Amino acid sequence: MANKMVIKQPQAVLESRESDEWASGVCDCCDNVPECCLAFWFCPCFACKTTKKYGQCLCLPLLDLCGVASPATWAMRVSMRQRYGIKGTLCDDCLVATFCTPCVWCQMSREMKVRAIPIALVNARPKN
Repeated sequence: MANKMVIKQPQAVLESRESDEWASGVCDCCDNVPECCLAFWFCPCFACKTTKKYGQCLCLPLLDLCGVASPATWAMRVSMRQRYGIKGTLCDDCLVATFCTPCVWCQMSREMKVRAIPIALVNARPKN
């Protein structure tokens, strides 16, 4: 009688936060005071860091320095709403991106932390 060997590959376990609202408001700067201070005093640097964590080009937020409106901030906010399924309108995104730029970058940074999807390998064997 032949023995059967069964090999089971580790599977990724995904957890996601299911909500159609922002995890925090635009003005919830007290949720992470050091991060918000950094965004207020050094917004271009903070925006570049946040954009890179999001998976986009590091220099994308520097487009905001060219004019009155904030096209990169607006585009990032719209992209984040679409990626996470957050309700909102383009008009709201444009208004907050133009008039509350540092606060918007803080909100997006907090949202990425809240919605991070950890991947845990179950039954993984260590390499020898």
